[in-house]
Amino acid sequence: MAAPLRTALFQGPGGVPRSVQDSLAALDGAARRAASAGARLLVAPELYLTGYAIGDALPSLAEPADGPGARRVAEIAAEHRLAIAYGYPERAGDTLHNSAQLIGADGSRLANYRKTHLFGEFETGSFTPGDTPVVQADLDGVRVGLLICYDVEFPENVRAHALAGTELLLVPTALMRPYEIVPNTVVPARAWESQLYIAYANRCGPEGDFHFAGLSCLAAPDGTARARAGTGEDLVVADADPGFLQASRAENSYLGDRRPELYGSLV
Repeated sequence: MAAPLRTALFQGPGGVPRSVQDSLAALDGAARRAASAGARLLVAPELYLTGYAIGDALPSLAEPADGPGARRVAEIAAEHRLAIAYGYPERAGDTLHNSAQLIGADGSRLANYRKTHLFGEFETGSFTPGDTPVVQADLDGVRVGLLICYDVEFPENVRAHALAGTELLLVPTALMRPYEIVPNTVVPARAWESQLYIAYANRCGPEGDFHFAGLSCLAAPDGTARARAGTGEDLVVADADPGFLQASRAENSYLGDRRPELYGSLV
């Protein structure tokens, strides 16, 4: 069984960054602090590279999955010897996606996920939704999956990951006020009902017309938050323990007690 995966959640910096280079510099600092705390994984928020409230600048800031931002994140990951998951606007030909990418501790690209459930006028008017619901990678023996923000609020998404073997679900997020119920209540409930860990890394502070709620958390399969950020810039660290997950799944039999033959009306 894999060892516990120490996971750091980077909540910040607040506000729209002056440039992608500023975001990358802040990520480098967060990676250094996370590595010093023993973390082997760092999770940054949704649209981390550019900021969320970028409006008409989106097309010029979007880049391909192997673009310059990704290459710099790979350098940071390799330098500090920890994996990094982060959000960014992805350009794929003439199409834009709200995406999250996982880079390994050696700088290799492990997974890229495109948000499937877009939220609000900005996202629905700017991005094309992804069509792959479950994207996973193996990280130090732990099966890791990716969702983005609003995706985790749909129980079907999280259950699909649990059924596919995800043990730690990474969720780069840009949750606004007054929806604090999501990190406080919904995310721990998702971890409990689908029996996995959820690393929920939110933005914080005001950006244009948005005000982000912070409250990033690592939710465990017992429904508790093993780490919880405040409402400002923060870096919190906790372990996702496959041994505890195995014991929790043995005690909480939701997944095994399902009766899929009764659920046809849901689709």
